[in-house]
Amino acid sequence: MAGKGRPDFIELPVDDIDAAKAFYEGVFGWDMTAFGPTYACTLTGDVDIGLQADRPEKSAAPLPVINVPDLEAALAAVEQAGGAITKPIFGFPGGRRFHFRDPAGNELAAHKPD
Repeated sequence: MAGKGRPDFIELPVDDIDAAKAFYEGVFGWDMTAFGPTYACTLTGDVDIGLQADRPEKSAAPLPVINVPDLEAALAAVEQAGGAITKPIFGFPGGRRFHFRDPAGNELAAHKPD
């Protein structure tokens, strides 16, 4: 087992980052921080929302992201349990993560913050 993890991020695929930011900021009063021209997210420290507009990087559906204490152990546990790695471990501002599909075909990610 990779240790206890908890969902702490949901990444939403969007086509227009500016329109998506305006929507969520206007409707819910969220402060969205931009990380380049195609990505923005909330930084509350609880369950945050990311907006991914980079066409090659965005998922087909909302992407739940699970915070884990040991990223390599989580990757090994996913593979051992029958999951499929769809994006190997990579770095991003704030940490490292990998993407996987569970045996039912759902895409998720696991991350370890810096």
